Amino acid sequence: MSEFDYDLFVIGGGSGGVRAGRLAAAMGKRVAIAEEYRFGGTCVIRGCVPKKLFVYASQFPEHFEDAAGYGWTVGETRFDWPTLIANKDREIARLEGLYRRGLENAGAHILESRAVLEGPHSVRIVAEGRTVTARHILIATGGRPSPHPALPGAEHTIASNEAFHLEALPRAIAIAGGGYIAVEFANIFHGLGVETTLVYRGKEILGRFDMDMRRGLHAAMEAKGIRILTQAIAHGVEKRPDGRLDIALSNDERLTVDQFMLAIGRTPNTEGLGLDTAGVETGPGGEIVVDDYSRTSVRHIYAVGDVTNRVQLTPVAIHEAMCFIDTVYRDRPAKPDFDAIATAVFSQPEIGTVGLSEDEAGKRFDEVEIYRAEFRPMRHTLSGRQERTIMKLVVDAATRRVVGAHVLGPDAGEMAQLIGIAVKAKLTKDDFDATMAVHPSAAEELVTMYAPSYLVRNGERV
Repeated sequence: MSEFDYDLFVIGGGSGGVRAGRLAAAMGKRVAIAEEYRFGGTCVIRGCVPKKLFVYASQFPEHFEDAAGYGWTVGETRFDWPTLIANKDREIARLEGLYRRGLENAGAHILESRAVLEGPHSVRIVAEGRTVTARHILIATGGRPSPHPALPGAEHTIASNEAFHLEALPRAIAIAGGGYIAVEFANIFHGLGVETTLVYRGKEILGRFDMDMRRGLHAAMEAKGIRILTQAIAHGVEKRPDGRLDIALSNDERLTVDQFMLAIGRTPNTEGLGLDTAGVETGPGGEIVVDDYSRTSVRHIYAVGDVTNRVQLTPVAIHEAMCFIDTVYRDRPAKPDFDAIATAVFSQPEIGTVGLSEDEAGKRFDEVEIYRAEFRPMRHTLSGRQERTIMKLVVDAATRRVVGAHVLGPDAGEMAQLIGIAVKAKLTKDDFDATMAVHPSAAEELVTMYAPSYLVRNGERV
């Protein structure tokens, strides 16, 4: 008879928690997983998946326009927001069911309740008013959009969570933020016909991305009609008698919109988890502090995903969960590898990127070769659309290794996944040059840029 009720108790039913719980249960471990809302977490329920569905919906107006250049006549079109919402909700419910069935089929015990730590090995199941014990505890409670309580009128704002459930499509929206969530939603709402203004306190959108990608996307968004106000913040929000919102900005401008969305970062979900009671250390932002193996300050308690505020991406949470399983149950300690993570911004056009930006590489290496191509993609030649594609390889001149690859243009996210393998494998520019091109394709530029566009020496372009 075991001294514990469970071998593993998982708090949080998102991508990381579900993966760890399902794998452990499939290995014959006694697993319980507690989720107080819906299984699937941010990504499935109110993040990547519904966002990508919204992205698809917002792209159709341009597809209809482009069709004329290819001989198609498209009749009268009309968009119905409630239909999109209903169909999105149906798909999310289906995916949540798959997450649940995966856990059940593996033999995990599902608890629809909030769970709170009461000690290094004990967890209180709030909905049932009882406490259970576990040999190991995994915290995977994720994060949520950061509020802005200091903003006068903040109660009139929404975040990305609410954007997925608006009763009506706004006529005009303002979005505060310059990260990928803000940028993606600005493109979504604009594509659906909403007058869209992006307000960002920084000098350029998408900090930490390569500057060519940032500037290229900025120009493309403005060319579409999205208004971008940089180096500006909201000072206050007032609700008018007609329900619309007046937003006072730091540049003395005043916006009148139907919705004001805040996309100013995310906060780890650690409040009320009993972390202090169990002795789990947290950082200044509320994030759970972990070591290289995702272990907290308490020996038998681990944490993965956004709640640790390491890299806030769904595949990273899943990777951390798999490393946890290797470390705890397969006797092969594994550290999550955060080097060269491929990622995408599903803007319009998309950004796909992996590895170091030009600026980062310039600081790290004595000499860097930059291979850059800018062109109008083939799909736009008959449509007449002037949107540009930018492709860029960042190469360490000493080793010839490709340390960064960046794409702005159609299907950039798909390209990033594949080129991410090459960058992760530390392939050289010579390997790229020796690879046959797929013609005609935009991606062939990645293997046909034979001469560097310029060099970066000691951090300076030459």
